[in-house]
This record gives sequence, C-alpha cells and structure tokens, in this order.
Amino acid sequence: MPGLDARMDDCIIIGAGPAGLTAAIYLARFRLSIRLFDCGSSRAALIPRTHNHAGFPGGISGVDLLARMQRQAAEYGAMREAVAVSAIERAGQEFRVLAGGRAFAARSVLLATGVVNHRPDMADALHDAALQAGLLRYCPVCDGYEVTDRRVGVIGTGDHGMREALFVRGFTRDVTLIAPAGYALDEACVAALDDAGIARVDGPCGGYAIEGNRLALDTADGRMAFDSIYPALGSTIRSELAVEAGARASEDGCLEVDDHQQTSVPGLFAAGDVVKGLDQISHAMGQAGVAATAIRNLLDARRPIRR
Repeated sequence: MPGLDARMDDCIIIGAGPAGLTAAIYLARFRLSIRLFDCGSSRAALIPRTHNHAGFPGGISGVDLLARMQRQAAEYGAMREAVAVSAIERAGQEFRVLAGGRAFAARSVLLATGVVNHRPDMADALHDAALQAGLLRYCPVCDGYEVTDRRVGVIGTGDHGMREALFVRGFTRDVTLIAPAGYALDEACVAALDDAGIARVDGPCGGYAIEGNRLALDTADGRMAFDSIYPALGSTIRSELAVEAGARASEDGCLEVDDHQQTSVPGLFAAGDVVKGLDQISHAMGQAGVAATAIRNLLDARRPIRR
C-alpha cells in the first residue's frame, strides 16, 4: 500500500481538460486546497481549431486553449501534476486517491476524465496529419459548418451512423455513409437516409491515404475520396475510477449525476464528457462551474470555511 501524503486536500481533480481546468480555477479562487492530476490525454488537445467556442472570433486550437486555461489556473496556485490516477477509495466522508505510486487524501474528488474516440484503422501519423488538415473530423456539432457544401463521408453502422450522417446532411448534400462491417439498419433508418439523399456504401474500410486535398479509402464500391470524413464509431467513456468507487453509470458508462454534478457517491463529483450530455467545451465548463461551487458549499456545510 502506498504511503499516504500528510496533506489533506479539499478537492482532488482528476483530468485537466476544459472541465478539470475550469473547476481548478473556481476552486482555487474559492481559496480551497486542491490537487490537479492529469495523464495528458485530453481530447481537447486534438482540436486543430475550434470556431464555435465563444470569445474567439478567429477560432483557437485546443492546445492553445488548454495552455491559456493552465496559465490562468496557475495564477491562483492550481498547478497541473502530470500523473495518472489508478484508484479512488472511499474513507468515510473522505477519499484516498492513488496516483503515481503514492496515496493522497481529499475531502472531495472531481472526475473530469472525458472520453476516448474509437478511431478508424489507420497509422497514427496519418491519423494526426489528416486531423490537422481537417480531412478527418470527429464532431459535426463543433465543425459541421466547415464542411458546408463539401464531399463528406461518415464511417459508421446502425442508428449511430445514421444519425451522424443525417446531422452532417444539414451542411452538405454530398454525404456518403460507409459501413465498415456491414449495415444493421432497420426500415425506418433506411427510409430516413434515402429521403435525405444520403448514399450508402459497404466496407470494409481500409487503405487510407491523403491524396491531393482529400482523404481516400477503399470500400466495397472501390476507392473513394472525401473532403472530410467523420468516424461515427463510438467512444470509450473513462468513468471506471468512479464506477470502481461505487458510482452509478449508464449502460454505456456515462456517470449519473444530480443537479449539482454529484455522483451517487457523496463527495464524488463529475463534469464534462464523462457525464451524459452534450460533448462540447462550453458544456463541460458549465458543468465544472456548477460542480466546483457545489463542492465549496458541501465542504462549508461539513466544516465552515474560514480563512
């Protein structure tokens, strides 16, 4: 068992994406003692440039946004520690957090670990180059505007693939739904795709390459190339730390929270994509503000905060 750090923190935040950093700023400004642990895999860092985050008319890259938020948090003493958390353990009303071979005690914990997108089967270097060039995109809510009137492919099956294709259809008429492992569409889905004029092509998908200004791949109908491709392959929700600590989650792994972002475990909060809701930076930041304020009030109710 790792040795327990002598310091008792008011809150340990796990994850330093937009949700975790927003919470850190709030809690530090509430003059609470916090730790901010992060393994360095925020999905926001993969955003080449977001244009729908309010306050940045020219857009901002995910890396730059996170850097700004880290600087702001550091101004109030909240420093990101690059360490992975392996477990959250309950200790009465308090918690023991295991990270980097050490144990840390906290009066509350906020989980902001987000999700990991399932990627198409392509080399990492190609994936990253296509992502930076806007040839590969993961969020039509974020950047559907950028594919207006372009040729777009959606890789996915079933209801999830259909819904993504229909969403993208709101920006362009040229949409093709590619099923990597065959279709599992009921009659209603087929009718909706046909009514929208969305083409359907079987997989398997492979042979990805950037060809000219497009991303190309092999399908059952031959080689096809698109201005942008949206993988609609689902994601892994990183809620296992909270679930192992006893928190309830939906079938797909989203943590269940109350109106104050508290999980079913008292004192354990969650914000951002790890919670069911709209996977957007603005939404994650709003949830984090709610959670941080609730944490401050909860701790004050247990032991009045007097500085």
